[in-house]
Amino acid sequence: MSTPTVPAHRIEVRIQELSQLFNSMDPTPFHHKDLDPDAEEFIISWAQEHPRDAELEILIHVAGGNPPADAEALVGEALHNYFDYRAAHAQREFRQLMQRGRRSLVIGLGFLASCLLLAEQIGHASAGTFATIVRESVLIGGWVAMWRPLEIFLYDWWPLASRRRMFEKLARATVRITTG
Repeated sequence: MSTPTVPAHRIEVRIQELSQLFNSMDPTPFHHKDLDPDAEEFIISWAQEHPRDAELEILIHVAGGNPPADAEALVGEALHNYFDYRAAHAQREFRQLMQRGRRSLVIGLGFLASCLLLAEQIGHASAGTFATIVRESVLIGGWVAMWRPLEIFLYDWWPLASRRRMFEKLARATVRITTG
């Protein structure tokens, strides 16, 4: 039984010449990682419009001149290198966020444990309205210390993981060049 192929969704880029795709400050753009910021933003914004499970095809229409015969291979390699680099960078950011989350969790749990012990001591030491207010304030402070680790582990990692998957998908995209 064969696996059904997922149709490729096309991202069409229209430019006058191939050099518009790459950062003009990069002396060898076809081999390295510097994509022009406007071209990058255009490709990424269109990639985000397509379904997450869809494979992508990048079709580059070059209006002026004839690109070299090996342009499709060179541009494809350059785009793949660039988006591989961006995926690796997003993965590093994800790992750093998880490391920060673990560190925040250890600190938060330690602070929460200290607050619970202090609240227990306050409860045993005195039993008045003021003592109750102080005890509850200490408990609330302990739970507030858990806010950041929970925020990281419940919400902050989603955008990074999503961005990494999108860059990985763009790094696998088929690249074609047409003229005219």
